[in-house]
Amino acid sequence: MLPEKGSDRFPTASDPLPSLNALGPIRLTARGSDRSLPPKALVVLLRLATAGEAVPVEQLYVDAWNAPGHVVRREERTAVQKRVLEIRRAIDPPGTGPAGSLVEQLSEGRTAYRLLVPAHRIDFVQFRHLVEQAAREDGVIAIELLRKALSLWRGRPFAAVEQLPFARPLIDDLWAMRRTATLELIEIYRQMGRPGEALAAAEALAADRPGDAVLLGLITEIRAALRRQRRGLLRLTVGDRATSTVVLSAGDLFAERDAHLVVGFTDTFDTDTTDDRVINGASMQARAARELFAGDRGALDRQLRAALRDVRPASRETRAVKRRGKLVRYPLGTVAVLRPDDRCLFAVAYSRMGNDLVARSTPADLAVSLDSLWEAIRLHGQLRPVAVPLIGGGLSRIDESSPDDLLRLVIKSFERRSRSTRICPELRIVLRSEDLARVDFRALRTVTG
Repeated sequence: MLPEKGSDRFPTASDPLPSLNALGPIRLTARGSDRSLPPKALVVLLRLATAGEAVPVEQLYVDAWNAPGHVVRREERTAVQKRVLEIRRAIDPPGTGPAGSLVEQLSEGRTAYRLLVPAHRIDFVQFRHLVEQAAREDGVIAIELLRKALSLWRGRPFAAVEQLPFARPLIDDLWAMRRTATLELIEIYRQMGRPGEALAAAEALAADRPGDAVLLGLITEIRAALRRQRRGLLRLTVGDRATSTVVLSAGDLFAERDAHLVVGFTDTFDTDTTDDRVINGASMQARAARELFAGDRGALDRQLRAALRDVRPASRETRAVKRRGKLVRYPLGTVAVLRPDDRCLFAVAYSRMGNDLVARSTPADLAVSLDSLWEAIRLHGQLRPVAVPLIGGGLSRIDESSPDDLLRLVIKSFERRSRSTRICPELRIVLRSEDLARVDFRALRTVTG
């Protein structure tokens, strides 16, 4: 099970609980805003964070002031207490709430302090938790957990105290865990036939660990596999003076990291995957929510609403006739341009969602939708490559059309539009492994021209 929803986000203004990030530049947040600390107070805070339990004031001094073997005097204990007070005041300034909510003082025998930030509000603790969860899961769930864990890294862990002895064992352990998690993610991606994503994960770690010979060898191996995969499929040149290329490749659409993506939607832009009644959990729409929006359907819906704000609806259903899903219908061919990361996701409505929750489309519907899609790509794609699935070949199937028919329709439509304007330098049509045997690549060589 994933951590409690929203547990990895920074607190809102109404949420007094603090949040501490140490996997990169140190960030302490409370009540919806960042809080700064004097340097030594920050060291004391991080020492408490690494302990996970109460730390005697004398040990805090030895570790934070880097004084091994030193006999701590009274004025030095007072120095620690002043730093703790600075931490408390940073989190709970006068007038905002009860002081001392971040650090608890224990005085049984001798004074000690314990950090009270919840575990799910500390990024390196959450990182460990996610990696440990992933080890107990398989496939898609493990991928989601590992990606979520690795996304918490923003630079060198505990950079502010990395030279202090108390931090070194934890830093080394975190790097080792990150490497293990990345290698596990790479292996799962490769097992699932997603070498592009495996390569992206390997390169992200190699950028921080350039001397890792095993990792560099793995990168070379994955790149070779990708070259072999792409060399065996079809490339066509189109457009005025052959300025664009259509590439047919096999693999996973969401592994095309260097390209904008296209995903087909219905005219209601439904996203509800609950029990597969409205949108099937195996569909491209559902995968887009998981892969590009980290499973946050709300974030996907918010971007859809913003993208469709200026589009005039075609009609509106009532809940009496459409009992589940969204009610507003948009014209076929409507394209919502979303931005889940540094790429665009072109969500094109090419099928109608029936009130019986069955999506239906025709070759004519697809042709109209493709014309709108090319225009949206021309306006927003900034001449980057674009990757599309075999539109119409999935769960919103155009039943009377074979994969060859659909490919011809897409390629001819792209070629026709590319004669008058350059849409993108490369259109990648990413085929599923089950479609490969049903495609006549030899016949498709004659589609253009």
